[in-house]
Amino acid sequence: MKLMSPKAFYYTVGKKNFFQYILFGIFVLFFYLPLMNLCMLAFADKYEVPAIIPQKFGFRWWEFVLGQGSLLSSIATSFVLAAIVTAVSLLICIPAAYALARYNFKGKRVFLLSFLLSNAYPRMGLYISIGILFYRLNLMGTFVGVIIIHVLNSMMFMTWIPSGAFRGVYRQQEESARDAGAGPFRTFFRITLPLAMPGIAVASVFTFLGSLEEAQGTLLVGFPQVKTMPVELYGVIMEYPLTAGPVLSLILIIPTVLILFLMRKYINADNLSQGYGMK
Repeated sequence: MKLMSPKAFYYTVGKKNFFQYILFGIFVLFFYLPLMNLCMLAFADKYEVPAIIPQKFGFRWWEFVLGQGSLLSSIATSFVLAAIVTAVSLLICIPAAYALARYNFKGKRVFLLSFLLSNAYPRMGLYISIGILFYRLNLMGTFVGVIIIHVLNSMMFMTWIPSGAFRGVYRQQEESARDAGAGPFRTFFRITLPLAMPGIAVASVFTFLGSLEEAQGTLLVGFPQVKTMPVELYGVIMEYPLTAGPVLSLILIIPTVLILFLMRKYINADNLSQGYGMK
């Protein structure tokens, strides 16, 4: 089948659609090309620069990575850490998010905006400042210290998004439950919390994935006692051949894609915009 020339394609789809296709093509190129290259290198048994395509494909480096005890241990540590951080963040931030949604007080907007401070400048400076404090508290190189770092990174998601979800629950629904005889705790757990669950689920997913991929704070506070997948990835990149790093990168990416796929019901524009709409 003869391909259509660019000029013929331009007149076929029209000027507006032509430039939309061009922008879409550029997006696909810059977004998917690095991922395709990563997948290609992960299954390359032999690859010598400057060749574009590996000389030999196979599972050599998968066997190598999965055969390293330290790498498997770092994978387990990452998932355990992410689960604990998500649970701790829920316990700390959900009550705060509910209070921010239901009560008005002076400086509320400033307080909400203060959660952006950790993202307003390079985090390494923040981690160094925290590290000085952690030295005095004997938290350097401890699992607890790493949990605190990860929880601090999750506070914006776990406060803003659930707060917006709680604001979306009409007070009349809560008042109807109270009029029917339900107490405040029963009203919260049977009415308010289930209705706000989509926003809380989105925040929990972001927190879990953020903890799973956090590297700088873990490296500064936890290394060498606490090693997660992203921390081990630094060592793999520096110590092993080029084709070993992509294997661990895919191991880090696959759970993220699976979680996002399973939670696609909750991760949508409405839940996100509701969470970031401050009042």
